[in-house]
Formats: sequence, structure tokens, C-alpha cells
Amino acid sequence: MSTLFTPLQLGSVTIPNRLGMSALTRSRASKSIPTEVMKKYYEQRARGGAGLIVSEGVLITRQGTEYHDVPGIWNKTQVEGWKKITDAVHAAGSKIYAQVGRVPVVRILFQSLFILQLWHLGRANHPDAPEQIASGVPVYAPSAIAARGGKFKYLPGTPGYVTPTELPDPTVIIAQYKEAAINAKEAGFDGVELHGANGYLVHQFLDSTSNKRTDKWGGSVENRARFCLEILKELIDVWGPDVALKLSPAGGYGDVGMELQETLDTFGYLDPAFLDQEFDGRLLIIGYRILKFSLLASIIQGKKRATQHDVLASYSSFLPDTKIFLNAGVMPAEAEELVDSGKVAGVFNGLSWIAHPDMGKRIQTGKALDSNVDFKTLYGAPGVDPALGYVDYKEAVY
Repeated sequence: MSTLFTPLQLGSVTIPNRLGMSALTRSRASKSIPTEVMKKYYEQRARGGAGLIVSEGVLITRQGTEYHDVPGIWNKTQVEGWKKITDAVHAAGSKIYAQVGRVPVVRILFQSLFILQLWHLGRANHPDAPEQIASGVPVYAPSAIAARGGKFKYLPGTPGYVTPTELPDPTVIIAQYKEAAINAKEAGFDGVELHGANGYLVHQFLDSTSNKRTDKWGGSVENRARFCLEILKELIDVWGPDVALKLSPAGGYGDVGMELQETLDTFGYLDPAFLDQEFDGRLLIIGYRILKFSLLASIIQGKKRATQHDVLASYSSFLPDTKIFLNAGVMPAEAEELVDSGKVAGVFNGLSWIAHPDMGKRIQTGKALDSNVDFKTLYGAPGVDPALGYVDYKEAVY
């Protein structure tokens, strides 16, 4: 596994290996504020060899959500909570060297890169969610089109998704993304990732099945991509090269997904447009191949939106100078092959990092990935010890 453990320059930071930990909603915040058990969770994975950690989806504004106890980053208390976590991650994942010179100093050579995923759910909210009620605004989306399906872990029964209110002025939300990016810098993150996937707000604007607007934010590919690109401009204004974009062109989740040619046209336009904005090929794009999970979710929810195609083969030609990380159950041997071939710069994994806080160290030392995820504790539950299934997996290789 030598190739997986070579350094890589991402934006302004060098990471020690090509193993990324996916953004994973785990519902361990308290009233949208990060907690001490969350600090331990991220610290364990940094100590366990994650070169790049993407935070769980973090809400940019008070709103309803599909999950209970998810964190936000719209106020100072949340920023302070995240600062404790970023400090712990950097301390756990850092390697130190002494610079030889007239005045010896100690500097960080490598550290686990920790980026914040900026999240807005759009029509995947519900008006009865406590935070949505507290926000005092409706459930917004590009158009007043309800997604099919929908489950809410904290609401009784199966109320399903509702018909949202068309967002009257998208620039208001764009400004909220920028404010969240500013807060992320204050909280000590190394960069931000725009969540443009999984049928949430940015993806809803990109997809013609959920975006039927007739103004400059809808209709043509260029107009549907505008919301995403305008947010990215604001994030880059704050962060420079340290901005990532998460995409899932295969669709399905959240009841989005277009016909194949329209999908190719949309994401084939979006990716180079993203890169053309004076990015010098320094930005990270997190790409997806077809996800078994996304396709399964589509079937379970009675939808057939997933657009099956090889995402890596379809879009990599548009991104010759871009650092592409692939996600979707990529195991070590395949990851080594993909990185060694130059097809991707690195890989992300989710479930293996949940079950193995020391996954990076295990792969590096040839130790088996021998634990399974307890799905009953994946999202925690009110009144249940948040450590269960979260920070209590065995840690063997440190």
C-alpha cells in the first residue's frame, strides 16, 4: 500500500496520505452545538491515520433536517465548539519536525486535513421539525415541487416530504454560505466543502426534475449551475484554493436524477466551469461513481431516479488538473490500484472509518478490517449514551 501513503498537496496544505474519511452524519450534537464526544470521535480518526477528514454535514442556518442533533455553524457558540474539535484533530494528526537554522523552531510538516462540509437541505426539511419552527421561515427549494418519499427520525409516523416554498431570492442563501465559510475559518478548519450532492439544496438547483424556475436560476444548464457556482465564488473569496465540491451525478437520493444525456451535459458543464474561475487546478473535487447505497435508497423509497453511469470515466476528462477523490465503498486493494494508476488522487471511505478509528494505521500495517458497524447506533438516539457505536470501537494500532 505504498502509493496510498504518499503525501499530497491540496490547496495550501499537504496531507500525509491519500485516505479520506467521508462526511458522516452521526447526530451527536446538542441543540446544534458540537459536543465533547464529537471531539473524541474526530480525534480518534485523526490519530488513526486519516489524511483528510471531511466533517459531517454542518447546517449553515437554523432549519429542519432529516436527522436529530446535527451541528450547525451559524453562531459563536457553535464556532467555539468546533474550535475545540479542530484543535484536537490537528494535535492528534500532526507530525513535527525541527527546522535547522540560526534559530531552531518547531513547525508542522503534515497534519490531518480537516475541512467543514457546508450543508443546506432545501426541500428535504420538514415544517414540523423543531429547528425549522424556530427559524420562522418556510421550507425552501428552487421550485415548489415535493420530493417523493422522505423519513424523519424524530417525527412520529411517516409524514414524508412536503411541497416546499420556492426560494424567492437565492442570493440570501448564498450570503449564508459565505458567513458559514467565515465562521469555519474562525473555528480553525483547513478548508470548506460545498455539499452539492445527495438531493440537497445545491443538487436541487442543478437537477431539472426539482428546478423548474424560469428566471436566471433555472432552465438551461448554465442557469441551473449558477447557484452552485455563485456559492463557490463566495467560498473562494474567503478560503482561496482550500475549497472542495461534493457531487453525486448518479443521483437517486432525495428524489433527484435526470436522464443520462442531461446528466452528462449538466455535470460536464459544471466541473470545468468550477475550474475556470482562476483556481489553477488546486481545488479538490470529490467525485462519485455509481453508489450501490444511492441506488438502493431509490428502490426503497419507491423512486427510480438514479442515473447509472461510470462517473469517473464520464467526467475525469474534464478535470485534467484536478485532485479527484473517489467515494463508494472503495476498499484498500482497489484504492491502491486507483491511486497508483493516476485515475484518482485519493479515496474516501465511510463505514470502515466508523468501525475502525485506526483504519489508516491498520491498512499501513496490514492489519485486517475486522469490525462491523452497528447500524442500530449509527445516528444515536435521545436518552441513549452517545458514546455507544460512536467512540467505543476497539482501537488497536497506535
